[in-house]
Amino acid sequence: MSSPNKDSYFLPSESIFPFWGSVTLFLIAFGAANFLNENQIVSGSTVFGMGIVSIICLFFIWFRKVIHESPDYNLQVDKSFRMSMGWFIFSEVMFFAGFFGALYYVRQLAVPWLAETDLLWAGYEGGWPTAGPAGAEHIGVDKAVSADGQFAHIGPWGLPLLNTALLLTSSVTCTIAHHAIVLGQRGKFNFWLGLTWVLGVIFLYYQVQEYTHAFHELGLTLGTGVYGSTFFLLTGFHGFHVAMGTLILFIIWLRSVTKGHFTPQRHFAFEAGAWYWHFVDVVWVGLFIFVYIL
Repeated sequence: MSSPNKDSYFLPSESIFPFWGSVTLFLIAFGAANFLNENQIVSGSTVFGMGIVSIICLFFIWFRKVIHESPDYNLQVDKSFRMSMGWFIFSEVMFFAGFFGALYYVRQLAVPWLAETDLLWAGYEGGWPTAGPAGAEHIGVDKAVSADGQFAHIGPWGLPLLNTALLLTSSVTCTIAHHAIVLGQRGKFNFWLGLTWVLGVIFLYYQVQEYTHAFHELGLTLGTGVYGSTFFLLTGFHGFHVAMGTLILFIIWLRSVTKGHFTPQRHFAFEAGAWYWHFVDVVWVGLFIFVYIL
C-alpha cells in the first residue's frame, strides 16, 4: 500500500463490496415495490427487510475497512473523497428539489386550476390545505374534509418551531466542534460534537411526538389526500436524513472518544458528516417556511 507522504495514488485491493451493494439496493427497491403493490406472490416486506439488514452489514464492514486503510491514504485520495461527498450532497439537493417542486406544482398550479374548472369536479373550492377533490367526502362543502373525516393542518408554532431551534442550534455546535478539531482541542471537540448528535436525537423524538399528534388528534395521515401525502413525504424523508446524520455524527464521536481518531490535519470523515448535517439543517429551514408557514 502507498504512503500518505508519497505522490502515488492509493489503489485498493479487489473487493466484493460494490457488487454486494448493487444486490442490496435491488433487494430494497424490489421489496418496496412489491410491498406497495401488495403482491401476493412475493413477500415485499420480507425482501425489503433482507435488503435493509444487508445494507447495514455492508456499511459496517465496508466502512470498517476504509477506516483501517485511511492511514495509507494520501492527499489525492482525500481530494477524491471530498469530490464524492460534494456530488452526493448535490444529488440530495436534487432529491429534495423534486419534492419541493411537487409541492409547488400542487399548491400553485394544480389545486387552483381544479377549482377554476368544472370539467372534472364541479363545485370544488380549492384552497390549502386540501385533501383534493378526489379525497373530499362532500365536494365543495369543506376543503379540509377527507374520506376518513375531518383533518386539521399542522401550524408552524409549537413543535415545528422548537425543532427548528434545535436544528439551528445543532449547526452552531457542529461548527464549534469543527473549529476545535482544527485547533487540536480534542476535549472541546468531543463535547460539542456529542451535544450535536444529542440535539439530533431530541429533534427526532419531537418529530415522533408531532406525528403521533397528527395521527391521533388531527386526523392527518398519508391517506389524507394531497396535503397529507406531501406533508409526510417531505417531513418523513427529512426525518430519515436527520436520523442518518445523527448516526454518522455519533459514530464519529465514538471513534474520537474511544480510539482517539482524527487530527487537525486529517479529519475528513468528520467534515463529511458536518457538511451533511448543515445540508439537513438548510433543508429543514425550507420545510419550515414552505410546509408549515406558507
